[in-house]
Amino acid sequence: MNWSRKLINPVIDKEFRLRMRSTRSMLSVLFYVLALGAIAMGFIYLFLYLGQQGSQRFDPQMSQMMFYVLSFAQLVLIAFMAPALTAGVISSEREKQTLSMLLTTQQSSATIVLSKLVSALSFMTLIVLATLPIYSIVFLYGGISPKQLVSVFAFYLFVMLLLGSLGVMFSTLFKRTIVAIIVTYGAGLIIFLVTGLLYLFFMGIEQRNMYQSGQPIVPGSYSWVGYVLGLNPAGAMMSLFNPSFSEDAFLLRGGSLNSKAPIELWLEFFIVYSVVIVLALWVAVRNIRPVARRKRKDKNETQLPQEPETAGNEA
Repeated sequence: MNWSRKLINPVIDKEFRLRMRSTRSMLSVLFYVLALGAIAMGFIYLFLYLGQQGSQRFDPQMSQMMFYVLSFAQLVLIAFMAPALTAGVISSEREKQTLSMLLTTQQSSATIVLSKLVSALSFMTLIVLATLPIYSIVFLYGGISPKQLVSVFAFYLFVMLLLGSLGVMFSTLFKRTIVAIIVTYGAGLIIFLVTGLLYLFFMGIEQRNMYQSGQPIVPGSYSWVGYVLGLNPAGAMMSLFNPSFSEDAFLLRGGSLNSKAPIELWLEFFIVYSVVIVLALWVAVRNIRPVARRKRKDKNETQLPQEPETAGNEA
């Protein structure tokens, strides 16, 4: 059995060839790696030569901090690149007037949507994996385990899937690519920025109420504001680095050493946005063939029984 024909359909095969073999793709990988490498070299220069007055010491604690900086920098780069790669996969076909031909093939709507999404995210995955040699600098000085590196890259894949699913959904809802890209960036802005600002706002209010209430601390009590931070990618990724960060986010107080947060931030992030991904893909599949949907609606309306005429009208 030829598994390549089972796993790679004509749509995804064409997308792979167009994305992976162009000069623009090669330059995108090059400049992405150079940008992240410049961040790593800039960190080493600032903290090794300027921050420590020229001493040649780079301990595991500084290596761990460098890993955090690279991780958050790459998360920001993913937030900028993923919507641009996925928000035009369907609308661009509509603008080039090739979507009708694509819909007349034997590929189902779900196959077309998922193939477009996989092809776009595969290129983004290639770019992220190309940055692994930069992370090898961290392992020269210790402070980070391979398990943390694997968990962070798995988190990147989930964030790319989230932004990609939203991009494909908006690409099917809007006819113009530029509109789909703008709306996708707006959704990403809400996920990355607005959730963090809301957490800071509600946390300030919660802390002020705690200090002004004067009530005794209940052992193991926590605040609901941590659930807001669980919707933010930066907060969820920070809980992967430091498990106790979830306890600080929920303002856990008065508990024992075994007291834990009601839920880990990364787990809440995964559960909530898994539902968002499924709903976004479902909407994209439902809206990629609007003509067929209108035909079914018109057909159902014509099959409705007609009301009998009144006796007055017969007369």
